[in-house]
Amino acid sequence: MRYLSLLGLQLRKSATLAMQYRWDFVVSGVLALLWTVAGLVPFHVAFHGRPPVGGWTYETALVVVGFFTLLRGVLDGAVNPSLLTVVQQIREGTLDFVLLKPADAQFLVSTTKFEVFRVFDAIAGLALVTVAFVRLGRVPSPAGVLTALAMLAAATVVLYSIWILVIAAAFWVVRVDNLAYLFDSLFDFARWPVSVFKGVWKIVFTFVIPLGVMTTYPAEALLGALAGQTAVASIFGAALLAVMARAVWIRAIGHYTSASS
Repeated sequence: MRYLSLLGLQLRKSATLAMQYRWDFVVSGVLALLWTVAGLVPFHVAFHGRPPVGGWTYETALVVVGFFTLLRGVLDGAVNPSLLTVVQQIREGTLDFVLLKPADAQFLVSTTKFEVFRVFDAIAGLALVTVAFVRLGRVPSPAGVLTALAMLAAATVVLYSIWILVIAAAFWVVRVDNLAYLFDSLFDFARWPVSVFKGVWKIVFTFVIPLGVMTTYPAEALLGALAGQTAVASIFGAALLAVMARAVWIRAIGHYTSASS
């Protein structure tokens, strides 16, 4: 309950800061929506009016794009703003101020800042999923919705854990900005169903950088096409990755040289 209270406090702080400049908030939200629309152009060209690609029709692939847009909002709204500042804090030795606070350091650095306007991305993602099912002429089953929510939670855990691993590298490497930008660019491939990729790329995007877990599996769950064992394996894998990220973070903290050293 204490950490939930701290999270609520951080969210209120970010919302208050965002509302100080209301037109900036509105403009940022509109630009986020425009980027979402622009991102639909290559998808529309690749799928609209064509035979199924990798077993995905235009409508079913649109569900994947919806989950990608939603997770992009999570990445740019909740993960990036906080964790990218950690790199600068490590470099300048000012992480001391976080470590001295009577709360878990990983929690604090993960909730420092939220870009509240990114909620528009989440709304756009849900809208795309809704449009896809309207075009399909059906609604997802209750079991499909529950499984999709579980897979979305697993996807968020995977996304966050990978970022913790990337940021933890900053304790040993002076600059990890390029690595962060590389992952951010690779994440854009998550807008495509993982079965579209062939050969080594399918293996990479399924097991090495599990983009399939992030967007394709939640979409398949909502469509009622995800195998039960795949869902269980994905949730177990997400939990294992979170444990590994936590262990790496704790070890990384031990290598931190503060400003007073």
